[in-house]
Amino acid sequence: MTDIRHLALRCRDAAQVVAALPTVAKDAMLRAMADALLSDAQAILAANAQDMAAAQAKGVGPAMLDRLRLDDARLTGIADALREVAALPDPVGQVTRRETRPNGICVERVRTPLGVVAMIYEARPNVTADAAALCLKAGNGVILRGGSEALRSNLAIAAALQRALVAAGVPAAALTIVEDLRRETMLELLQLTDIVDLAIPRGGEGLIRFVAEHARVPVIKHYKGVCHLYVDADADQDLALRLLVDGKVSRPSACNALETLLVHAGAAAEFLPRAAATLRGHGVELRGDAATRAIFAGAGEATEDDYDAEYLDLVIAIRVVDSLQAAIAHIRRHGSDHTEVIVTRDAGNAEKFVQALRSAVVMVNASSRFSDGGELGLGAEIGISTTRLHAYGPMGLEALTVERFVVRGEGQTRNIHG
Repeated sequence: MTDIRHLALRCRDAAQVVAALPTVAKDAMLRAMADALLSDAQAILAANAQDMAAAQAKGVGPAMLDRLRLDDARLTGIADALREVAALPDPVGQVTRRETRPNGICVERVRTPLGVVAMIYEARPNVTADAAALCLKAGNGVILRGGSEALRSNLAIAAALQRALVAAGVPAAALTIVEDLRRETMLELLQLTDIVDLAIPRGGEGLIRFVAEHARVPVIKHYKGVCHLYVDADADQDLALRLLVDGKVSRPSACNALETLLVHAGAAAEFLPRAAATLRGHGVELRGDAATRAIFAGAGEATEDDYDAEYLDLVIAIRVVDSLQAAIAHIRRHGSDHTEVIVTRDAGNAEKFVQALRSAVVMVNASSRFSDGGELGLGAEIGISTTRLHAYGPMGLEALTVERFVVRGEGQTRNIHG
């Protein structure tokens, strides 16, 4: 038996212990995990400092460095997220539908844990804690395979969390962290259809495509976040400018950051010079089509590749469109089914925009940065699905369960009478 298969089997056995825990026990365990993180803050931050130094020496880019970095405030935020998950309603055992059939049997649909979830992620040490909290609260075991850049941070976080698990009477294997980061080991993990129930990759497009193309287990995919802001002809331009700055500048490395600005031709002459001046003031590089460049000087030329790009940086592509329909057509062609925003005073146009697009999250007069599990009431999210499976959009606790049928009868049979 290979090491990774042995680890996965131990996680599956431990997951059965977690699945049997009552809500009150799971919640207490999660709160203890949060306390353990803060108790180990010095060790965790020291490990993260080593990861940061090694990543900088390798020339890792600023977006990934931002995701890798921990400090006291971020670690406190991770612990707070664990407590928030503990405070959320437990989906396990929830009856989502109940009906009595003509023959008297009662048919219920009941939420039950998935089983074992494999998380494949890059330089995001917060995922180690977020994924553990969500999977455990939903009654699952979790196998964590992080990136090499964050290995020391992940191991330090996992050690604190596992200590709390054991104190709660749960085997440490319920939270299994993979230390062997060879690609061959990851490939084998993704083949374990008899053990692993779902794989969730979280990271760059290359990682997600690799997992999706090589896995035999089900995969939740989220290739990239090409998020658009469309400014309609009658938009409140002050509001549009606020949403643009928040969406592009507040955290450009996030998958819900804006990458493309679409502006109706009727608003472009007034709005684009203001937008350009404001964005440049924040250090944003502008790339525009011919109509954009005719309105203000200094923007680079946007290519079709720019409109497909997830920059994860202070860069934005701009296009002037002649109509709402043209904006929708652009998004259908270049979007990634992540998050789209319309700024408009016209309720009819807002509804057309919402109905015409199939993206996981559609915003009306609100920032794309709200496309986040915590902001949408899910608590800490385990990922964002742009794959139309049982989960679509930000994924919280319910997305880590499935519905099964429970049938209650009084001796009814189907084909035998009398």
